[in-house]
This record gives sequence, structure tokens and C-alpha cells, in this order.
Amino acid sequence: MTRGGTSRERKKRKAAGISARSTPSRFGEESRLLIRTRYNISHIIVMASDAEKLLREVLDALVEYGFFEPNSKQPIVRFLHPDELQKALPTKLGEEGANQEEIHRIARQIVQYSVRTFSPHFHNQLYAGIDSYGLAGAWLTEALNTSQYTYEVAPVFTLLEREIVERSLELVGYPAMPEADGILSPGGSLSNMYGMVLARYRYFPQSKRTGMTACPPLAYFTSEDGHYSMSKGAHWLGLGTDNIFKVKTDKLGRMDVSDLRAKIAEARDRGCKPIFVNATAGTTVLAAFDPIDEIANVCREEDLWLHIDACLGGTLLLSQKHRDRLRGIEKSNSVAWNPHKMLGAPFQCSIFLVKGKNALHEANCAGAKYLFQQDKFYDVSWDTGDKSVQCGRKTDAMKFWLMWKARGTAGLRRSVDVAMDAADYFLQRIKDRQGFRIVLPSYEGCNICFWYIPPKMRGKKEDEAWRQKIHRIAPSIKERMIKQGTMMIGYTPMAHKGLENFFRMVVNCQPPPTKENMDFVIEQIEKYGEDLGD
Repeated sequence: MTRGGTSRERKKRKAAGISARSTPSRFGEESRLLIRTRYNISHIIVMASDAEKLLREVLDALVEYGFFEPNSKQPIVRFLHPDELQKALPTKLGEEGANQEEIHRIARQIVQYSVRTFSPHFHNQLYAGIDSYGLAGAWLTEALNTSQYTYEVAPVFTLLEREIVERSLELVGYPAMPEADGILSPGGSLSNMYGMVLARYRYFPQSKRTGMTACPPLAYFTSEDGHYSMSKGAHWLGLGTDNIFKVKTDKLGRMDVSDLRAKIAEARDRGCKPIFVNATAGTTVLAAFDPIDEIANVCREEDLWLHIDACLGGTLLLSQKHRDRLRGIEKSNSVAWNPHKMLGAPFQCSIFLVKGKNALHEANCAGAKYLFQQDKFYDVSWDTGDKSVQCGRKTDAMKFWLMWKARGTAGLRRSVDVAMDAADYFLQRIKDRQGFRIVLPSYEGCNICFWYIPPKMRGKKEDEAWRQKIHRIAPSIKERMIKQGTMMIGYTPMAHKGLENFFRMVVNCQPPPTKENMDFVIEQIEKYGEDLGD
């Protein structure tokens, strides 16, 4: 063998940019590995530098497109149909990475073509803009990139989550820890499922080991206007969607307590065991509040678990002026609350609270000692992973904690009162305005629901043909507004109440709504609906 190795080896070294002089044959493989490793590390360092530039580019794009300026003249959305957006945005992934210039351009395009939910004219969902302190908390959450499951890897976040849970327990009127407990979960649907699971465990603890064979058919109750997560939960938990009994609602969208009693009797007649009632504080469409106090009395008499889906309406607990709409919530067994709805915490921020010492841990623990070792050098009672249905869990408390820390309870209270005052102002403006007709005679939450009747349809006989036309008005107005990029507002029918499509105007805390914002909604609907109704 020659000093430079075989001809084939020399060609390989040449292709890799390695000379025979620098890599004697007996050290050839080690040298090649070292050079490749140095190249890879160098490549990572360059990428980190590029990432810093990218983050600055993203921030610049947010500023350019009005993220920090609520009254920006930027359109709320630059709407493109999916096939058009696919052409405008290079979404395809390939074997080789894109160069930095292209990545920067794509980042700006993502901001450009996304919906400006932070606009004061976004009334489409139960969330809107985010609190600036919450945003800072979200960036910290993502940058520090850890899981909530052990104090070992999330020492600061563990303390923050406990503080959020303790203050939320106080807000609801539950006992302090450890006689009650809580956890942050990825959304209200899962928080509601926590309540469903804990109720089953309370009445049939053996179901944890043997499954549903340990139980008779179980009956769960929720209003016909309640969130669909009850039915989803029944499916996922093996309860069966047929065992979710839908209770009628009154003219204000609140659970009818007399029908609840009737449904409980019906469930027993069917051979089911009633164990759980879900009362809603702020329904998805009408933002109605079920009469919690009355429902709690029924649950006490019938020995049923009472869960409160306060994902939307729980925010009113912060307000001395409006918290009486959740009167009796302290009598419940569990509560779900989403500060990312109405209040402006960044997605996702959902809190589940429950009465009972170690209730979460006993129902959910799996004893995974390879993760939750009991012989650690610190107090392992601070490890929260085994009381969660998840393993990896985002440190969601950070966002809400920073908001609460910066603004204080008084600041959060003021933001809620401002939003509710704006919703009431909007209601008063349209209540007797020509062309507007409200769905309910009064409202308790942050949603105001109404129809707009164009001039051509006013004073006409409101027969089936008229109702079919009115059903198309809200979708048509919304389409025009979105294509012009001026405003987004939701609409929905309520088939079980025989109601055609109507607008659902949602008023959120962020950005702080003004009377001018409310007037703008009225002006836009009149502008884009004036010529409809043929």
C-alpha cells in the first residue's frame, strides 16, 4: 500500500476535500470523522446566528403589519382561497434547506397572509388579541423549551403553576391546597374531560383497573347549548355518546332545571347510573349562564358530581360587578376556565380545578418511576407529571402568571369591566336600531347575537321564503367584509331552536374595546348588507 492509500481511497478523500498529506492512512478514518464533526458544529453555529437574524426579521414583520398598533390601517386578512395561497406561499418541503433570504421572505409572508386576530375589528371567535405581558411570557415559554412534569426540569414554572392554581382556587371559592387542586391543560375540552374522569373515579374507582366493565351504563348531563366536548369526551372515555343526556334550555339559553330532573329520571328508567352534571357558565353561542345555584341543589339531592364549564364565563369571576352570574360555583366539584378566552392570555391557557385532597393524582397516576423517581434529592411532591393525563406538558402557566403579576387582580378586573361595558354599549346601540333584531331579550356574557335585515326585506311577510333569505344575509355580509379585509365577525344558526343564521358579536378584553370599535361593526354591517335581500 502506498503512503497515500489506495487509488480509491485517494479519490474519496479528494471528494471530501481531505488531502493525503494531512491524513496519513493509519489515522485516515479518525481525521475524516474529526473534520466532518468540526464542519457540522460550524454549520450549527452559523445556523444559530441566522436564527437570531430571523427572530429580528419576524419582529420587524409583526411591527410592519400592525401587530403592536391596534388602529393600524392594515387589512384584518388578505384573503386568498387555498389553491391561490398555495401558489403565493412556498409551502413545499424538500431535501435541501432553503437559503436564509428565502426563509426571511417566507416569515414575512406568513405574517402577511395570516389573520390579524389582534385587530380591534376581529370579533370572530371567543378569543382575540393577546395581552402584551402574556406575549412576553409565551416567548419565554417557547425559548426555554421545557416540560411541566417535574420540578427537576421546570423549577421556576412549577412554582408559577402552583401560584396560578392557588389564586384560581381562591377566585372560585374552593378550599386551599391541598384540600383542592388544579392543573393547566391544553384547552377547555380536555379540562372538561378531566371532570368527567374524576367523576367516574369517585363513584367507581375500580374502573381505573378494569375499565367500564366495573360500571353500569353511566349517565352524564349537559344542556343542549353546552359545548360539544361533552360528547367527544363520552366517546374518548368509553362512556358512549348515547349516555350524554341533553337538557333543554330556556328562552335565554340557560339550562332548564325542571328538565334536568326529568332527564335524571329518564336515565334511571333506561338502566343508567346518573353521576355527573355539566353546568355551563358562558355558552359558546349565546354566552348564557346556567343557574348554578339551582343545579347545585339538584346535584346535592341526587348525589351527582357538579362540573362547571366556565371556559368562557369564568373570566367574569375577576369582576366584582359581574361575578354574581356564576353564583353557586363554589358548590361545584370541579371547574374548567380558559383565560385565553375573553381575557387575552395567549393560546393555550386552560385551568382545571377540583375539590379533594390528591384527587387528580389518585385518579390519574400511573406510577411511572422511571420518570417520577421517589428517591430524588428534593421534595418530590412538587413533581406534577403523574397527576396529568399527559406526559410532556407545556409550561402554560408562565403566560398567565406574567399577565397577572404585571397587571394585578385590579388590572385584570378593569379589563373585564371595560369589555363588558363595550358589549352593553353595542347591545344598546342595536336594540332599537332599524334593520337590527336581537336574538335574546337580554345578555349576560360578552356575546351579543342579532340578525341584520336589509332594507329590501323590511316590512315584508316573514314566511318560509323570507326566512331562507335571512339565512343567507349574515354569510353574504361576512364574505364581503373578509374579501375587503375590513372586519371578521361570526355567524351561526341554532337549529334546535329553529333559528336561522344570525351574527355572533364577541367582545374581548384584548385589545381593549372602545365605543368607536363597536360603532364600526354597525357601520360595516349596514354598508355591506344594504343592497342584499333580492
